[in-house]
Amino acid sequence: MEQIEALTAERRKSGVESGAGSPSAALDIRNLNVYYGDFHAVRDVTISIPKNGVTALIGPSGCGKSTVLRTLNRMNDLIPDTRVEGEVLFHGVNMYGNEIDPVEVRRRIGMVFQRPNPFPKSVYENIAWGTRINGFKGDTDELVETCLKKTALWDEVKDKLKQSALRLSGGQQQRLCIARAIAISPEILLMDEPASALDPVSTAKIEDLIHELKVNYTIIIVTHNMQQAGRISDRTAFFLTDESRAGFLVEHDETKVIFFNPGDPRTEAYISGRFG
Repeated sequence: MEQIEALTAERRKSGVESGAGSPSAALDIRNLNVYYGDFHAVRDVTISIPKNGVTALIGPSGCGKSTVLRTLNRMNDLIPDTRVEGEVLFHGVNMYGNEIDPVEVRRRIGMVFQRPNPFPKSVYENIAWGTRINGFKGDTDELVETCLKKTALWDEVKDKLKQSALRLSGGQQQRLCIARAIAISPEILLMDEPASALDPVSTAKIEDLIHELKVNYTIIIVTHNMQQAGRISDRTAFFLTDESRAGFLVEHDETKVIFFNPGDPRTEAYISGRFG
């Protein structure tokens, strides 16, 4: 975080306000365009993500939800021939500035993927390993326990800390991946359909966990499950594709507004199941 904090302080000291984001926003996304080679995948997305809440990204397959999500912590940098235009402002600093280290961005904006992807290490090492390489100097045992308790996993694995994480159930593995993500103290958690590969009981546990984590973290989640979006999110952003197959943002508002009084008829048609 030192680099981003230093740039933020430098802008304040010099009085540079251009690019400064909203103080109530965790992220300000402005005129975001994403290209995969010649394909224009996402066009002209502008959205402000408030702090300490859950924002759901919904829409039919191929509308750019996951592309937008991966753009927020520069995961798309890992895909060849990707080009990003526009700004993603975090603490008033554009995460796509030339001076920004993508690795630091990913420390501050964590990611949980669709399928659980624990390291082929012990339960303990899944959390401890990442903190070590990020320079953690505190009590690792205490940190591991704290993260497992935050993800409601401690009581289930406290006697299995030396066992391979691959021996856990799918739901336990996903909660372990969330524990691993929060161990390096991010401010924002990105979740790309984190419960889509899980059974209903495990899905309910993940949803309960998201509800608890939003007190301390900003969460942005991609989901195809309208009921899930309605249950867990505070705000919802609806995406569609245009005639060129580029994803774009139709509207963004409080979830109750999007679901019960949307401003665009296309949103109402999708929510009601008439298309998509």
